[in-house]
Amino acid sequence: MTTRLVVIGNGMVGHKLLEELAALGTPGLEITVLCEESRPAYDRVHLSEYFSGRSADELSLVTPGFFDQPGLHLRLATRAARIDRAFKRVTTADGEVIPYDKLVFATGSSPFVPPIPGNDRPGCLTYRTLDDLAALAGWGAQSKRGVVVGGGLLGLECAKAVRDMGLETHVVEFAPRLMAVQVDDGGGRILHRTIEELGLVVHTGKNTQAIVDGSGIDGANARHAMKFADGSTLETDLIVFSAGIRPRDELARQCDLGVGQRGGIMVDNFCRTRDRDVYAIGECAQWGGKVFGLVAPGYDMARVVAKHLHALLTREEARDLPEFAGADMSTKLKLMGVDVASLGDAHGATPGSRSYQFSDERRQVYKRLVVSEDGKRLLGGVLVGDATEYGTLLQMMLNGMDLPEAPESLILPASDGKSRPGLAVDALPAAAQVCSCNNVSKGQLCVAVAEGATSIGALKKATRAGTTCGGCVPLVTQIMKAEMARQGLAVNNHLCEHFAHSRQELYHLVRVERIRRFEDLLARHGQGLGCDICKPVAASILASCWNEFVLQQEHASLQDSNDYFLANIQKDGTYSVVPRMPGGEVTPDGLIAVGRIAKSYGLYTKLTGGQRVDLFGARLEQLPLIWEELIAAGFESGHAYGKSVRTVKSCVGSTWCRYGVQDSVGTAIDLENRYKGLRSPHKLKFAVSGCARECAEAQSKDVGVIATEQGWNLYVCGNGGMKPRHAELLAGDLDTATLIRYIDRFLMFYIRTADRLQRTSVWRDGLEGGMDYLRDVIVHDKLGLADELEAEMALVVDTYECEWKRAVTDPKVRARFRHFVNSEAGDDQVAFVPERGQIRPASAQEKRAFRGIPVVVETE
Repeated sequence: MTTRLVVIGNGMVGHKLLEELAALGTPGLEITVLCEESRPAYDRVHLSEYFSGRSADELSLVTPGFFDQPGLHLRLATRAARIDRAFKRVTTADGEVIPYDKLVFATGSSPFVPPIPGNDRPGCLTYRTLDDLAALAGWGAQSKRGVVVGGGLLGLECAKAVRDMGLETHVVEFAPRLMAVQVDDGGGRILHRTIEELGLVVHTGKNTQAIVDGSGIDGANARHAMKFADGSTLETDLIVFSAGIRPRDELARQCDLGVGQRGGIMVDNFCRTRDRDVYAIGECAQWGGKVFGLVAPGYDMARVVAKHLHALLTREEARDLPEFAGADMSTKLKLMGVDVASLGDAHGATPGSRSYQFSDERRQVYKRLVVSEDGKRLLGGVLVGDATEYGTLLQMMLNGMDLPEAPESLILPASDGKSRPGLAVDALPAAAQVCSCNNVSKGQLCVAVAEGATSIGALKKATRAGTTCGGCVPLVTQIMKAEMARQGLAVNNHLCEHFAHSRQELYHLVRVERIRRFEDLLARHGQGLGCDICKPVAASILASCWNEFVLQQEHASLQDSNDYFLANIQKDGTYSVVPRMPGGEVTPDGLIAVGRIAKSYGLYTKLTGGQRVDLFGARLEQLPLIWEELIAAGFESGHAYGKSVRTVKSCVGSTWCRYGVQDSVGTAIDLENRYKGLRSPHKLKFAVSGCARECAEAQSKDVGVIATEQGWNLYVCGNGGMKPRHAELLAGDLDTATLIRYIDRFLMFYIRTADRLQRTSVWRDGLEGGMDYLRDVIVHDKLGLADELEAEMALVVDTYECEWKRAVTDPKVRARFRHFVNSEAGDDQVAFVPERGQIRPASAQEKRAFRGIPVVVETE
């Protein structure tokens, strides 16, 4: 018998319900999903990353083929307009009637727009969906100044997006402090000051009375003027409302389902409404008088409903079904690079509670603990500027663990060489929830370790812990190692079965013993023949130390596939060609040469976020021919294939820009030419901005340089990608010579000490003492390594040669670039189709259509 389930909404929580139902495999379930938007579920938590270069596809939460499952039907751009509970049917906006047996509301929330006269003027926007972001990008391109109305969590995320567009950014908040719900007055002051030092202007305690035409006011030429109750005005070209959310409960009101006084569809512990065939989950639901605005409680609701439906439809015993029992609203986030965390009773509202506070206005750090009257239990806390203790404090609070005799020691800086009291993972109960996103307990982690999951990768696969936001990974790692030790298992950092050493140890062995061949390293310190883990690691270490050509006979077999062919292999078996364009600068003749070569070989061309041109679709045998022509035109390898320095992005700087205070282009070119080809544990990206407006996005890079009136500020350990991380200030107002010395030291210290495939941001998190320790090593030469590190970098710089120039002039290396060992023929499985005046790889279906028919590549 088929059961018809209709799910209204395909946001993060609605999609989690579908994933949980798919995992349970409930038989006979026919699911129709109504999604108002034109694209399926995507990650709203990281929405602001859209402006840092993360695409809509990269934000998607839908695994390939998910909606191809039988019995699962997704209707995009389809709005539910009416519910008829008597006849159990949903009518869509275009008049289609969809019957149901069970119905789930996952309609989420909508942004609250204050009822201010003029709030609907052109250029007054909201910040909630990808379509909103596309509109924001369009208006941002026509604007110089932007205002975000709302200084809460969402408002500050939105402000980051506005700032990332290069606009002068203002935040207007009605409350007397930022993030009034999460932080107290002390934390609010530090946060206010820190946000303003990042280049934003904050206006708190502002009551907006009206929004009017701003042109001509006080000589301004702005699109809008915001009039405040205190008589002041603020001119702006763009206004974004991000002042909170309201549950999307209008359909429930229409069909009399029962809605709370302040909104939200009222549900019981199984997330059922007053109609037992209708459920509500996520931000549209109200449980216990509360609406939960975080994703983790919504995921809990989705799990509860999935198991409840499964039990009902399979007639399984329902006695032990999980129930939704509310959620802890503690949260930790990074706003524009600033750590902010709030736990439990952050404001000390519990009768009899007392608090401990620590404030460091120089470092802009504020911490507060709220404890029980007897000082034995942690009730809540606030952390601003440094939230490293969040995981420890959260577990202490959630599990009612005893506090140390002096609770303040948990937040005071360590002194006299003594470390702060931390969390003893053995004291955590088995039921302690470690991963709130995926509801994974310490007990489940320990069971998985006992069953053989003795690496973080294996533990993630077995339990899903740490696979959503990743915030619990440090604690997951602690629990894994503690459980391995308890079971008598060896806890080691061995690179692989062939080397009982870490990458850092191998680096020192190679450097100290001056080992130049993998065979020698293996003979002295390893066993066996090596593998696809240790060979590329050894290749990278040898290149970092001695900078020999990676395709020399003794090194070539160690390289992974991209390094072996000095190109990134693409999904269709072709390769990309990426010539270096230092700092993004290229002459007209250079552009003409690249265009001519791309046209000659029928390549797809694309400008990248790293300010250079990528050429796609090159066949293996074409690579030396293409590179010969590029080298003749004055280009070098861009090292896009290597774990090495990739690009140094730059703005136009003081040469052209009226805001620029230093020559960012010249500095970027000098840095890229200095460090080109440097091999490292992971890829490295740089950027240089000519002023604090930060158009080159230097604070999202491994090495970021920002101009000041006095010189350069050096930021390190940032990255984009799946888990973006803002870089942190290492040193300020540096002259150019000092800047280069510090970068030399930083890079070589990272190469010496990082683990395999470890980004600088992750490496920095593992340094005991964090950025303060790194600053001591790099700036103050605490370890006495400065001269040594600089000398090691000088060797790399002095021995640089273009790898592709060497490859095309060496007959033995050049002979490697053939698809078949015994034939000059190319790969006949490669096929392209024309699109937008260029080529793209043919799909599997298109390739089948091409069989037996010559493929014509069309170019314009």
